Amino acid sequence: MALQCSETAGFLGRLNKRIQNDVLHLTELQSRMAELRTNQAESGIAAQELRSTAKRAEQVIAAGHEAATFSIDKVSQLIAHVTGLEGQMLGFLAIIEAVGGISEEIGAIAKQTRLLGVNAAIEAARGGEATKGFAVVADEIRRLATQAGDSAASVGDKLMQLDRNARALIDGVEDNIDRSRETGARIDSLRVTMTEISTLVAQFQERSEAIALCTDDADADVRALDEGLSRFGESAQQSAVQADDARNRLDELECTANDMLNRAAHGGVRTRNSRYIAFAEEGAAEVMDMIGRALTTGALTEDALFDTVYRPIVGSDPPQFETGFVAFADRVIQPVLDRRTKEDQAIVGCCLIDKSGFLPTHISARSHPQRRGDRQWNLENARNRQIFMDAQTRRALDGDDDFYLFTYRQDLGEGRYRALRSAFVPLRFNGRAWGLYEVGYLI
Repeated sequence: MALQCSETAGFLGRLNKRIQNDVLHLTELQSRMAELRTNQAESGIAAQELRSTAKRAEQVIAAGHEAATFSIDKVSQLIAHVTGLEGQMLGFLAIIEAVGGISEEIGAIAKQTRLLGVNAAIEAARGGEATKGFAVVADEIRRLATQAGDSAASVGDKLMQLDRNARALIDGVEDNIDRSRETGARIDSLRVTMTEISTLVAQFQERSEAIALCTDDADADVRALDEGLSRFGESAQQSAVQADDARNRLDELECTANDMLNRAAHGGVRTRNSRYIAFAEEGAAEVMDMIGRALTTGALTEDALFDTVYRPIVGSDPPQFETGFVAFADRVIQPVLDRRTKEDQAIVGCCLIDKSGFLPTHISARSHPQRRGDRQWNLENARNRQIFMDAQTRRALDGDDDFYLFTYRQDLGEGRYRALRSAFVPLRFNGRAWGLYEVGYLI
């Protein structure tokens, strides 16, 4: 019954540890869930802002598209007007050329008229008094012809200047026309671009609406998942509490069963445990005799024996410690433990345990140098110089019987246990309680 209680309690202990680990993982998951909920809320806000931005962008683009279209139309009209100026300017140049021709004709006529006036004046001079009036007319004709010639020459100069200016203007207009045609092509491209931008903004608006809807759905899913995790967390917490309560009750039952086992061992009736109790008593007597003689001869001091200043060994995992008794125990006591362990195949090991649960030494098979980074292997194969304490060991250390017979769960690390039966014999030196001599065995 005691062994089954130990085994079941060990199973419950492992189960409880797994549940507690799951609770820790669940707590971490809930923490991450809280972060996700916060991020989801921020995503919802961002999605709403995106939706508002998309609507605003659509309005701005629509207004801009309308204004741009109006401006483009005006620019197109201006380009068309500028392009039309070329024909008008060419027509104006033709008129200037025609007027220039007329001016030249007027100059030629004035020249001929002036010659005619000169001839008329000569003839009038020949006629004497009779033609004096005609001479006055001839002079007037010559004067008018001269004025007409001068006017024609002045008009010709002005027309030549106007022609130069008109041709320069035409050259500028032709350049502007070429640029206007290039601008017209760019404007056509701009029309296409504005249309594409309007299409993209419309698509952006559709996507933003879809994102907002998905965000709303995801927010609902996150809330549901968070509620589910909260309920599961509460259930896991309750399961952990119940498992721990069951383990405590089983520990109490194990304690009761061990009391019964220990009382039966002290009842004077020989059982299959009697052999191992005798081994424990004999081993304890031998160890006390060896240590007593060492204290007497000075090979070991009482201060070193009762040294409880546990000095950690750097880098050990699980932690190991040094005391003033360790070197003597390894050199003198360990051979006794090895020999006593071989007395029976059922014996797992013999060891010494001081009042704090410290094992100054152990059998050779459990006293290997630790392997760095291999905690599980170290727990099983480097148990010396470690501190172990369980309820049964504590009861044996605190009691005043001559021996104790208990079952207990040997810690093998990583939540693994092994149900052992152990016979404990108290060790006393110079009237002072030191600890226990233990024989652990499997039957």
